[in-house]
Amino acid sequence: MGAQIRVYRQKIASTTSTRKIFKAMELIATSRIGKARARVASSLPYANAITRAVSAVASQTEFDHPLTTEPAEVRRAAVLVLTSDRGLAGSYSASALKQAEGLFEKLKSEGKETKAYLVGRKAQAYFDFRRRPYEQVWTGDTDAPEFETAREIGKALLDDFATDYEDGGVEEIHVVYTKFKSMVVQEPSVIRLLPLEVVDEQDSGDSDLLPLYEYEPEPERVLDALLPRYIESRLFAALLQSSASELAARQRAMKSAGDNATELIKKYTRLRNTARQAEITQELSEIVAGADALNAS
Repeated sequence: MGAQIRVYRQKIASTTSTRKIFKAMELIATSRIGKARARVASSLPYANAITRAVSAVASQTEFDHPLTTEPAEVRRAAVLVLTSDRGLAGSYSASALKQAEGLFEKLKSEGKETKAYLVGRKAQAYFDFRRRPYEQVWTGDTDAPEFETAREIGKALLDDFATDYEDGGVEEIHVVYTKFKSMVVQEPSVIRLLPLEVVDEQDSGDSDLLPLYEYEPEPERVLDALLPRYIESRLFAALLQSSASELAARQRAMKSAGDNATELIKKYTRLRNTARQAEITQELSEIVAGADALNAS
């Protein structure tokens, strides 16, 4: 009986130690989520401004730009999948990978080949475990992305998009990321990055008319300069959204794990007390039985 009590004490001690780790990780995620949300908010003005500029230039000119022209036939598409570097974030990475698998299946059913680009060690491990090929992977800063990472990803995707199909290039680029809606809701989403879906100002339905520009130099060179920056801003916005979603998911998962550890400690404490009570009862029974034996003799 004493050995059983020692086992419960060890379980209580180990669970208490684990709960402290969960609490620390929850506090770290909580402290960082505010900064991540602020970065998402601060990136919006630039992203909105460059989107309006690209839409205005593209809708007010009649020439076809390679990044805005729909190909006659899409034979190969690239998919960028954004996940986390670390675990302990609930179903965050699993949900993004599930969304990516759905996109791969959809593209395959449309007769399109696919090429995968990955962000985060979770996506890399997922593809490595299944021995599935991928073109390139970026890891190390999924919970605090830098703009330089978005620039590197954008360059790799644009280079692949500019390559002919016969040389291994792609004709369409999709991004799978997790959209941050609130601390409770994070939604895996898919956007088509290229070719750009630029909304014509007559069909935008926006009460604010797009600005009229006088171009110096010609519109083709303006778009050549604007579109790579537009791609980078869209990618950076997706990285920031995914970062905020990862931290929110980790904070929620660690809180749930801490609550479960508390319930487990209560359960072990009740079992330990029950074992102690049984031991005391057994000792009293042995004393009374011994006294009765002495009296009988």
